[in-house]
Formats: sequence, C-alpha cells, structure tokens
Amino acid sequence: MSLTVSELLALEGLSALRLRAGKQGLQRAVRWYYVAENEHIAEWIMGGELVFITGINHPRDEANLIQLLMEGKQRGIAGMVILTGEAYIHAIPATLIALADELGMPLIEQPYLLKMVIVTERIGTALVRSENVLQSQRDILMQLVTGDYPDLQMLHQRALHQQLDFTRPLRLAALRLEGLSRLFRQFPPEQAEAWLLQAHRSVRQQLQQLNQQSNSFPLLERSNMFLFLLPDEEGEGFQQKKWLQQWLQALADGEESLSLLCGLSAPVRQLQGYPRALSQARQALDLCDTLRPTQRISDYQQLGFIKLLSAVSDPALLNDFMHDTLGCLIEPGRKAPWLLLETPRDAAAGERQRGAGRRPAGSPSQHVASAHPAH
Repeated sequence: MSLTVSELLALEGLSALRLRAGKQGLQRAVRWYYVAENEHIAEWIMGGELVFITGINHPRDEANLIQLLMEGKQRGIAGMVILTGEAYIHAIPATLIALADELGMPLIEQPYLLKMVIVTERIGTALVRSENVLQSQRDILMQLVTGDYPDLQMLHQRALHQQLDFTRPLRLAALRLEGLSRLFRQFPPEQAEAWLLQAHRSVRQQLQQLNQQSNSFPLLERSNMFLFLLPDEEGEGFQQKKWLQQWLQALADGEESLSLLCGLSAPVRQLQGYPRALSQARQALDLCDTLRPTQRISDYQQLGFIKLLSAVSDPALLNDFMHDTLGCLIEPGRKAPWLLLETPRDAAAGERQRGAGRRPAGSPSQHVASAHPAH
C-alpha cells in the first residue's frame, strides 16, 4: 500500500507537525511532496502530492491560501502543509481551517523551526521504501492473476514475506471506464488522451484511498482495467459489493462524471485459482458493459446460464444453434415471430381445460380432470 497522510505524520522526527483540519482525509495516499513556489499550483501538480506552502517566495494572504486549497482539491492532492512563524505566514486563517474540514482535505501546520530539509528527507525516504514494498506486492499479485509464475511455492513464500494473506477467500474485482470508444469518436485524439489520463489518475487515487483503508492488497492496472482483491468472509462480500455500488454511483454523480463498470469473480480459495478469477471478472465486466445494470456491478456468481452463452466468442454460433434447435417453434409470418409457439403438450393441456369448461357441471369427466390436473 502507499503511505497515507496519517502514516507520514507518525514518522520519527516529524512530531512537530500538527493536523489542524480534514481528519476525515487522513487515509489519502501520498504519492510525493511538492513545495509551492508560484501564485497558483493547479498546473504544477498531478494529484497525490503533499503540498507545502512556505510563503517565502510568494506572499500568501487568506484569499490566496483558499485559492490554493481549492486548486489542490480539484487536482486531487493528498493534503496541504502550511509553514507558520513570525517571518512569513503568522497563522493559519480560521476560514481556511473551516474550508479544509468541509472538503475533507488534511491541513497540517509546520513550525518554521522544523527545517524543511529534515521534513522532506524523512518523507522522501519513507515514500521510496513504501514504493519498493508496493512494487514487490504488485509483482506477486500480477503473477498470480495472470498465471505467469515459474514456481507457485516460491511465489507463496514471497507473498508471506510481503504480508499478503491468501489463506482467506477473496474475490477479484475488475473495473473499467465506460464509453472509451465513444470518447475517441467524439473528440480529437489529443483531447481524448488528456481526459483519459486525468480520469485514470483520479480513479487510481480514489481507489487507492478507499481500498487501503481495510485492505492489504495493492491496486493493479492491466489493459485499461483496475484490479484489486476483496475479502469474502461471512457476509463480508455483500458489504463489499454494497460499498462498491455506492462508490461507483457517487463517482458517476460527482463533478468529474467518471462512469465505471465493475465485474466480480467468484470467491478464490487456492492460489492456482486466480487466473480463472481474472477470466471470470473480465467476463462479468464485459457483460456489465453490454447489459448496463443499474448498480454498475456484474457478479459472476449470479450470471447463471449467461456464463455459458458469453463464453462463445462467435455470435453466429449462437444464432445457428437457436435456429437449428428452436426454429420449428418460430413462425416468421406472425406479428411477434420470436414468441415461441405452443408445444403439443401445452396445446393438449389447453384443450383439456377448454373442454372441461364446456361440460355440464357434475359430469364424471370434470371430476376426473379436477382430480388429475394436467402437468
């Protein structure tokens, strides 16, 4: 997992840093740090940064600090650190603290007496170490889901060393942005690519933040899909699906209007089952893209007979099968030709019911029919 704002605040030597607002955002993942030198920061950041405001190279009044916080929120920063002291920024304005709480953006105060070189060195070192661990975890998980590993036992040992617990049942979730082909048809390639990169960056950051709150498994990216594992123990799978549905809906209703679809695999209980789980999640995701369920999630376990039909890559085979097998039950000349004709058994049952209605009440045949209903 990436380091969170909360974990960075707990680093040795940084106890002087004080959280002033936005505690609900302490689980935001920190990608790197950035020291703001200009009046605005929007064009200089990419998302996931811990932004430091010193006030040294550019004067910072209340209005500018509010503007920086709003730009940071829009670009998806992890948090903001403001250096305070007698020389430049004397104190953090109360309006900024209230706004950070409203936005859920961690706002941290750093005294000028705590040297920036110490802070950035501690944070930079911790982030590099975290990235090395995360890269090893991603490598292990990617080998598992693709089946591209030289030795499963060795991979299991690596997973144990990296504290990845595969002993409990897990599900693989595959997410993909909706309408990518339409995006590139409607807009010039440069504009479409820029939007796609920004959308992926925003989704990645939000998934990392949400996923790592209660999940030790890293986020993977493969073939325009976001992949991650979810626990599936004692009803926990239902809660995870509910959480996913709410998050996907909130994302679609948000300012960025990011519409994602999700496919869920069946639970996996053995290491060698993860390549199949990837296939299941992709199959469910493709069906979700076709069927467009209102909850934006397709669960492989609930696909039923569609599992078999969707596994046929050539649609012509399904059409041929339908015509060869069901053709005798279809009347092309009818107003609704695709409504199946009555089978002889259904027709006979209907005729018996109509005949029973024509017989006088109390006749022997009626009593027999009522005692032995047609099947």
